[in-house]
Amino acid sequence: MIKYKPTIGLEIHMEMKTNRKMFCDCLNNPEEKHPNLNICPICLAHPGAMPHPNKEAMRNVIKLGLALNSEIAEIAKFDRKNYFYPDLPKGYQISQYDKPFCKGGYLEISDIENDLFIFKKINIIRIHLEEDTARLIHEGGKTFVDFNRAGVPLAELVTEPDIHSGKEARKFCEELQAIVKYLDISNANMEKGEMRCEVNISLAEDISGVKLGTKVEIKNLNSFRAVEESIDYEIKRQIEALEKGEEIIQETRGWNEKDKKTVSQRRKEEAHDYRYFPEPDLKPIKVNEFFDIEKIKREVPELPNEKRLRFLKEYGLKPKEIEEIVYDIELSNYFEKVIMELDVLKNTTEKEREERIKLAYNYLTTDFKSLLLLNALEITRSKITPNNFALLIDFLDKKMISSAAGKNVLTEMFETGANAEIIIREKNLFQVFDSNEIDEVVKKVIENNPQAVTDFKKGKSNALQFLAGQVMRETKGRFNPNVVQERIRLLLTE
Repeated sequence: MIKYKPTIGLEIHMEMKTNRKMFCDCLNNPEEKHPNLNICPICLAHPGAMPHPNKEAMRNVIKLGLALNSEIAEIAKFDRKNYFYPDLPKGYQISQYDKPFCKGGYLEISDIENDLFIFKKINIIRIHLEEDTARLIHEGGKTFVDFNRAGVPLAELVTEPDIHSGKEARKFCEELQAIVKYLDISNANMEKGEMRCEVNISLAEDISGVKLGTKVEIKNLNSFRAVEESIDYEIKRQIEALEKGEEIIQETRGWNEKDKKTVSQRRKEEAHDYRYFPEPDLKPIKVNEFFDIEKIKREVPELPNEKRLRFLKEYGLKPKEIEEIVYDIELSNYFEKVIMELDVLKNTTEKEREERIKLAYNYLTTDFKSLLLLNALEITRSKITPNNFALLIDFLDKKMISSAAGKNVLTEMFETGANAEIIIREKNLFQVFDSNEIDEVVKKVIENNPQAVTDFKKGKSNALQFLAGQVMRETKGRFNPNVVQERIRLLLTE
């Protein structure tokens, strides 16, 4: 059987988080529901309307380039990319061709093998800046054009063909989304179209990959899953075609989410088909005169891969645990604040600290995260402060309240913002260790459940769990479960 090597490159567009559009003063508001409100003669391409570049957007793309190890251009310029489509009011798009803001660079994607992080470098060709198109709305057999999005700043990142599977492509997109969120330059929500991915894929019959196959493009992928599934399908489709002796044609294909397959759309355009030429209404930009590159570099925060390695070292989390929180910058920041508060509440040994961290992590990524999702609430808007969350974890760690009580307290904290200790005292939830008080309830439960007592004496272990559960239910989780089981055993074997 012939072996094939898939070679994949990505083109990813990200809407920049700016106050104004790329070449005019219209609001850049992705949440605007009313069509054709944030528009002007410039983004509608009225004759004589002159564009002027958005400095904030240019600064954002430079920051992205610095975060991704790119070379920042000394001189950048804008170009006209000519094509005709109903969502393009001018009949051309202001983009960048031969002098983008950022050249080269790389992004390292991570994976986990044998409970260790492994990293792979994906090289970047360029990152340039351009304007977005309008949005087409199809309703009742008619097509409408909403120009609110026309002119919104877009950063386009183009990778080298260093990717070889759908999984790697998905990882790249996920990592890039996290980075632009860490940089606070884009919301990059794929479902809202704020981040859009196009895939270029070819199969080399030479498994060394020296001689590449015919390139096929898959356009308008709007989810990480679609990126991975479309590539996996396309690899399978091309292998089947090549093994039948069929020729792969250079074309653009779309992804049919319902049928889980790619479909042919049109023959692929080449760069010369767009007839690029320098934008005559915009001067070339001397980047160092406009921007303090060193100052922007200092503003680049700790990025996900740096955080991964630090969390391994500082908190003793496992790679899979780190992956649960690293992509969410607000969640990972909240986690760190909780740990800082926990460290203040109690001096511990290294082992005790790791156990407290693990307890906090578990409550944060299960119960607390579930409450946030259920209420569609961002963690920054939660009523539970990191200090109050840490206080609850401290009570749990010291076995002063049970796990069941902890979940109930967390829910009330989430709803009211009340202090954990106040809730525990008002509801009398502190765990009881006193054997006399426990025995009183245990005797009552034993008396009311003779069958379970018989089963216990016959050696059925689940009978003990049942009786202990009845005691905990009767006391609303106030009794220490270990002591409860000890007292049941003792009273039934006397």
